[in-house]
Amino acid sequence: MKFTLLFLGIATAFCLTLKQHVVTDRILVAAPIKTGADQTELYVPYLKGKRVAIMANPTSVIGKTHLVDSLQKMGVKIVKAFGPEHGFRGNKSAGDHLDDEIDHATGIPLISLYGKKNKPTKEDLADVDVLIYDLQDVGVRFYTNINALSRLMEACFESGKELLILDRPNPNAYLIDGPVLDMKYKSGIGMFPIPMSHGLTVAEFAQMANGEGWLTNKVKCKLRIVKVANYNHEMPYTLPVKPSPNLNSQQAIMLYPSTCMFEGVYINHGRGTNSPFTILGSPDYKGIYSFSFTPTSIKGMAEKPIFMDTVCYGLDLRNYDVTLLRKSKQINLQWIMELYKAHPHKEKFFEKLSDQMNSIEVQIGTGEFRQQIINGVSEKDIRASWEPSLSQYKNMRKKYLLYK
Repeated sequence: MKFTLLFLGIATAFCLTLKQHVVTDRILVAAPIKTGADQTELYVPYLKGKRVAIMANPTSVIGKTHLVDSLQKMGVKIVKAFGPEHGFRGNKSAGDHLDDEIDHATGIPLISLYGKKNKPTKEDLADVDVLIYDLQDVGVRFYTNINALSRLMEACFESGKELLILDRPNPNAYLIDGPVLDMKYKSGIGMFPIPMSHGLTVAEFAQMANGEGWLTNKVKCKLRIVKVANYNHEMPYTLPVKPSPNLNSQQAIMLYPSTCMFEGVYINHGRGTNSPFTILGSPDYKGIYSFSFTPTSIKGMAEKPIFMDTVCYGLDLRNYDVTLLRKSKQINLQWIMELYKAHPHKEKFFEKLSDQMNSIEVQIGTGEFRQQIINGVSEKDIRASWEPSLSQYKNMRKKYLLYK
């Protein structure tokens, strides 16, 4: 009897162990991530018979085909498209103002929202039943797609239209870090009280903008969201299409939360090269660093980069192990601290060269950072100065998550 019970116990334990292994195997062999756009069965039937407008750029794809081309083949009537920064086809330089035009490939009118106006008018939406927003974001406050989204939401409210968001993964969703924007530094690269790296998809941001009353006059846009399937914020995601001309590699995308702050200092951060946001330097570092590069004018990327046609010396981050960022879950502050300390003309480091260049206060979103770097404040104390706002944001963010 004892032997029988012992045998049954061993057999039961074996079965339970086997079952756990099967469950574990199922988790390890996860289903592939499917973007909102990829799940056409969830929204194309809804679009049939409607007049559709789209805010799109080259990242707006189903598989390898542009969303507009795919939807037209499925019988969806697209009456116009709105273009964000860099344009509908993504061939414009950063900051270039764009004019309305006709898309040569499709014949669809293209209305620029990065030129004479920054959001659709009631006239623009008069012949539209539903708008689609489908832009790949990279999860950083100074990347302007979420600003364009907020204005599109306001326009939809004003015209009584629904906004359909085809959500996409945020490649930096694991990272929630940096100072929350001090609203006295509100600008075109920072419109909302969120940290530098906000840890949201665009659909989650849209819910937050609605819920926190951030749209003009605290209006709320009617949203319809197609979620990303088989996704959570910790998952690595390699973008199938570069999100903008200067984010032309996965390395640049992963470094962007840490290296874009160099747009507010007297350093070239790779603009005017084929490695933007992955190399950092200045002519002043000659004899200090051995690595060098020479920025040049590159149409569609950077036509007048800082230190154009001048040899720059500095840091090469093209082979930096970005898994270190994922492990730390922090923006890297060591590079800007090191380059300031090494600069032979420290009074130049935070110099604003032109009206087109942002001050470090506008870029990073706080008035303390410049003096902290100058005074040699420790990274620990710099991070402490971001509190309690950063922790409060993290708690508020939980209300709007679609992927928990």
